[in-house]
Amino acid sequence: MRALLLFAMVQLKHFLRDPIYLFFILVFPLVFLFIFGTIFGGSRDVNLTTALLNNSDTEFAQDFVERLKAQESQSLKILSDDLSFEDARLKMARGEIDSIIELPPGFGSVGQTAAQQGEESPAAVTQTTPPSVFLPTGQLRVYYDEGSPQAGQIVATIMTGILDQINGALMGTTPPLSVEQVSVGVNGLSQFDYIFSGLLSYVLMTMGIYALSQQLPAEKRSGSLRRIKATPFRAWQLLTGLALAYLLLTLLSAALMIGVSMVVFDFQMRGSWLVLAAFSIVSALAMIGIGALVAGVARNSNQATVASQSIAFPMMFLSGVFFPRYLMPDFLQNISSWIPLTPVGDGIRYITTEGVGLPDLLPQLFLISAWGIVAYVLAFRLFKWE
Repeated sequence: MRALLLFAMVQLKHFLRDPIYLFFILVFPLVFLFIFGTIFGGSRDVNLTTALLNNSDTEFAQDFVERLKAQESQSLKILSDDLSFEDARLKMARGEIDSIIELPPGFGSVGQTAAQQGEESPAAVTQTTPPSVFLPTGQLRVYYDEGSPQAGQIVATIMTGILDQINGALMGTTPPLSVEQVSVGVNGLSQFDYIFSGLLSYVLMTMGIYALSQQLPAEKRSGSLRRIKATPFRAWQLLTGLALAYLLLTLLSAALMIGVSMVVFDFQMRGSWLVLAAFSIVSALAMIGIGALVAGVARNSNQATVASQSIAFPMMFLSGVFFPRYLMPDFLQNISSWIPLTPVGDGIRYITTEGVGLPDLLPQLFLISAWGIVAYVLAFRLFKWE
């Protein structure tokens, strides 16, 4: 045991003395943090640009255009240039605008007037004609690119809300049936707080699988492991010592990410830091065990790269770390619930956003521990010195 701990300390000192290695271990994960933090850490408003084409000569259409421009906000920018439909369509195809709003000819015209009632008197018209006959009518059109239908749906929703307000003002009544949106999320949590669990899970996986799986094959190629093999040092001691060294580096990288998230992106922690630390240690050890298995079996760096990517990529895309699992087909959801990274991401999210304790995380801890035990047993048995 003493030799194992000394080997771990030597490896840790070796890592800390290599500035390039430290850059990729500690700084490179922050790149993903700043990318996702910039996207999700700011305002939740959607920023859309649309072209407004007024092909109606009615007074109501002119007033509607002025009102729409007056209500222009950060979420919806109205392109003020006079464009033809073809020019606007070309801009949308190039990605310069997100959608097109068209007021077709006759938009806002009154359905029927007293003069159109023949010989009836104005009094008779007023008594027998529904009030809606004298209200402006028309159907506004929202065009969108088939490659990005979400933009058209958002603009159409905004236009529907504006027209509903106008209809209510014209009719003097409110619709009897309506929809109310109520958030049930935890007060004070931002979008970044919810995606932070995925970013931290990615760091734990990257440090465990990628970093360790590349080191041992390189040392096999250089022949340094042959000298260790000639000593009484055993394979399980070698892998365990490396696991301890990488565990400390992983926790250092995770602590750096948490610190940057709190300072730069105002990350709000709802759970216990001790629970998060304990859960992260178990998760990191499991990921390191998978990396040790790949590193022990691979004979060179090429084999290690292919093997690690074959394991890491499916976990990234199927575990719900970057893409919600509920969007997957049912059979993929059932399969992905058993892969190692899924309980890691779920557990960290439960801790950071819901304040869940360790007793409530027993299912996740059991699955993570099972994967870790299997990985270390196979790594010890299948390890190759050369």
